[in-house]
Amino acid sequence: MSTQQLSPVIARVARLVAPIASDLGLEVYDVEQRGGTIRVTLDTPPGSPSGVSLDALALATRLVSRELDHEDPVPGRYTLEVTSPGVERTLRTPAHFQREVGKTINLRLRDVDSADRRIEGVLIAADETTATLQVTESPDSLPVERVVALSQIDRARTVFVWGPAPKPGAKKPASKKPTGKKKIEELEESS
Repeated sequence: MSTQQLSPVIARVARLVAPIASDLGLEVYDVEQRGGTIRVTLDTPPGSPSGVSLDALALATRLVSRELDHEDPVPGRYTLEVTSPGVERTLRTPAHFQREVGKTINLRLRDVDSADRRIEGVLIAADETTATLQVTESPDSLPVERVVALSQIDRARTVFVWGPAPKPGAKKPASKKPTGKKKIEELEESS
């Protein structure tokens, strides 16, 4: 995680959390402060076979809490929240976008007057200033590439895709036995 655009407090928290995450085989995905809450988001390295386990999050919470209590990098009172980014994760930094290349994402642009303020497509490239999406404008059109400046993005997140659609002509699963009113009607018809 890049600490150059972060506040000094959050940058210090990120530096304190990084070795703990590394020792647990995790990465610091994000550190943010919202009001009186410091949220530390940890993730598995890209390409890992699974996500962050609850046991790993519990252990990370204890270790991070102990380190922050010892170093006291946050002035005043705060609540520590240690979490994973989840399947539909927020994309805020260039590193977040670069990490999610190949996935479907949804963007909302800052320009409220734009007719195409919301964009969904497959992220095919990302660098420090732009994200390139492959977007299908309509069901009967070919996909086009759309380059968006990261500075123009209001919100962005990955989209969880449930998997492939059933194959055409595939057998449908056996239907359940009718219940209630429908069952009574069928029984009456068969008598």
